[in-house]
Amino acid sequence: MLNRHDPGFAGRYPARVSVAIVTDSTAYLPAELVASHGIWVVPLHVVLGGQQFCEGVDVTTAEVAAALRKFTSVSTSRPSPQAFLDAYEAAAASGANAVVSVHISSEMSGTVESAALAASQSPIPVEVVDSRSMGMAMGYAVLSAAGAAHRGLDAKTVAAIASSRAKAATVIFYVDTLEHLRRGGRIGAASALLGSALAIKPLLALSDGHIKPIEKVRTSARALSRLEELALQAVDAAGDCGVDIAVHHLDSQTRASDLVDRLRAGVRSATTVALVELGAVLGAHVGPGTIAVAVSPRPPGGKD
Repeated sequence: MLNRHDPGFAGRYPARVSVAIVTDSTAYLPAELVASHGIWVVPLHVVLGGQQFCEGVDVTTAEVAAALRKFTSVSTSRPSPQAFLDAYEAAAASGANAVVSVHISSEMSGTVESAALAASQSPIPVEVVDSRSMGMAMGYAVLSAAGAAHRGLDAKTVAAIASSRAKAATVIFYVDTLEHLRRGGRIGAASALLGSALAIKPLLALSDGHIKPIEKVRTSARALSRLEELALQAVDAAGDCGVDIAVHHLDSQTRASDLVDRLRAGVRSATTVALVELGAVLGAHVGPGTIAVAVSPRPPGGKD
């Protein structure tokens, strides 16, 4: 069973909240938000040169980036059903009478399948949500779910809120090369770009859990400029409900920080812009130099 000292545990869920929120490490939620919202996090795994590590526990993104640059074998794997069952049992032991479990797109990982298998054995009901997303686009959905749970909403309603917010998000990203996506088998429709990959800097998007190409540009500077433009368009399209933005990066701190500054200068006061390092699992598939932007409209009623 998970407890506060176990590597897979992050945050203690308040005993008086009847619906516990579980997610996986690819939400990349900052530790302070995990703790303050009482969210349970189950890590995915990264395998470097044949040695397995838990994301967010005993491997850093810098180590993954260095391995990719050295062409060391890097792969990822989902959590076991037992890892999720441990979380669900721990949530029940803390006083929860239901769980909402929100996870990375089933198109990208078998994590949802593991969660569903564990749910069938859980001592309390579990609503498993396939976010069809990843990163902070999923993370913001998890935060909304936690807020709804603290307001006393039932598990099915909490799950619907998480699913709706994840679906409303826009995720756009730039990669220095498509090679890492190709090796990991996550390239999808973007495989059409491979023939000219050396001559372009691709912009990609997440669409219903799939990676798809949206534009081809000739330089990284132009790619990042378009990334900014498209993010601001997504903010405008969200209207007046308020928007949260996260800029992810892998081994590209300066470029990401510059983009954060430009986005903060270009958006309304009702928008937050956070800089969040991309974790080891997603980093293993997109490679060093990746910059991603998640634009997540807030649910009606404001930020949770």
